[in-house]
Amino acid sequence: MPGSVDHTDAVSAAAVLPHDEAGSATSDVVVVVPTYNESRNITSILETVLSLDGWYSVIVVDDGSPDGTGNLVKEVCARFPKRVQLIEREAKSGLGTAYLAGFRLALEQGFQLICQMDADFSHDPTDLPRLVDAIRGGADMAIGSRYRDGVRVVNWPLSRLILSYGASVYTRLITGLPVRDVTAGFKCIHRRVLEGLELERITSNGYSFQVELHYRTWKKGFNVVEVPIVFTERVEGTSKMNRSIVKEAALKVWELRLRQIFGRL
Repeated sequence: MPGSVDHTDAVSAAAVLPHDEAGSATSDVVVVVPTYNESRNITSILETVLSLDGWYSVIVVDDGSPDGTGNLVKEVCARFPKRVQLIEREAKSGLGTAYLAGFRLALEQGFQLICQMDADFSHDPTDLPRLVDAIRGGADMAIGSRYRDGVRVVNWPLSRLILSYGASVYTRLITGLPVRDVTAGFKCIHRRVLEGLELERITSNGYSFQVELHYRTWKKGFNVVEVPIVFTERVEGTSKMNRSIVKEAALKVWELRLRQIFGRL
């Protein structure tokens, strides 16, 4: 199906990627959206992104969702074959590898600005233009921040807020990373960042993926800015947060710091 990309052969799939009649890319901005069991949200999130002013393309990376998320994406692909693509993976393989698959495909296609966001409306798609504008204004990475200019989180229990905010403080103390929202998953990145990071060196595969991506970007000397956003807890579907994810993130912070100390980052 046009717009559907098999995860085992992303390079050869270039022939089915969205291009205009002259053969050039239809947009320089793409949004990478990882999904697993997001059937209640995915159609609405895609339609909202596609309705924004400007021309945003989307790459969905679905990890074999048993609830039919991938089939719903294919329906949108059929309606918007030049703007929506699907990378299908056979099983749940982790958030980090999903983003890396989307990033690689976006780079292959020549997109200049590569955004990432969740599929559950916790990230407001109408904030995407603000992140894009920050990159066009000279930033290399623009992070949609819950903790810039105060705490901007809606419908989280106090325990979840303390965990998230505490993780940011903990990470900053250990690494020196000058980012308030270190685990933010809503951002826009210029392609020069991803080209300069050696993506194969990124090993995190949970929420710590965000920490590692931010840390490596900062250490490479790129200009990272935070754009205040309001984060709203999902209404439909189930959160993917669990204890193993928290543990991975806590350990990854020390790994990154030690790698930096010993020159192996």
